[in-house]
Amino acid sequence: MLQASEAAEWRGKLMKSGGDPQMTAISRDIRGFRLFAGLINRDAQVAMVAALRGVVASAPLYQPVTPGGRQMSVRMTAAGRLGWVTDRRGYRYEPLHPSGVAWPAIPEEVMAVWRSVSGTERGPDCCLVNFYGADARMGLHQDRDEGDFSFPVVSISLGDEALFRMGGVEKAEGTESVWLKSGDVVVMGGAARLAFHGIDRVRHGSSTLLPQGGRINLTLRVVEGI
Repeated sequence: MLQASEAAEWRGKLMKSGGDPQMTAISRDIRGFRLFAGLINRDAQVAMVAALRGVVASAPLYQPVTPGGRQMSVRMTAAGRLGWVTDRRGYRYEPLHPSGVAWPAIPEEVMAVWRSVSGTERGPDCCLVNFYGADARMGLHQDRDEGDFSFPVVSISLGDEALFRMGGVEKAEGTESVWLKSGDVVVMGGAARLAFHGIDRVRHGSSTLLPQGGRINLTLRVVEGI
């Protein structure tokens, strides 16, 4: 993890040309979702994965179940003040990993992305870490356990490509899909903050970032009232 004296230098290396992310990555709006394609360069991706290995060493990946008892296909953990969890008791944020240990701090490598694209001075309380193997999926869902929807959710993709499906605030609305690649960042704010979204499939082996393949998705959230 970076020392404070190294953080500013690393942040400058994060973007391809070191400036405003609007100018250093291809940015486009899709149904209110803001996609920064290729925002994080390869060296910064490698550094981020190394920092995330430290997170997983402190708070191991686990395979959660939904309140209905269905085992999810992704494995997950978290960093920050709180972690999002799901089990038979419901969806919620908790201050401790299911094993009882505290969640580790959000790595500076990840915080630099939040500061660059979130548009807010408020820092995130949670960095949810989802690992997708070859057969993992994520059904259409809304992120609505955070208590204050005025803050965006920032999503970072690392590793294998994934087909990201975006809908509207009503599940009956139509959807649109885009392949997310390693280093892409999506900001879900404004009208898209409560929009349905999900991952239909992962293109296993499409990236060499992770030696055994797979996809890491980080979602940074502000959580109020907990």
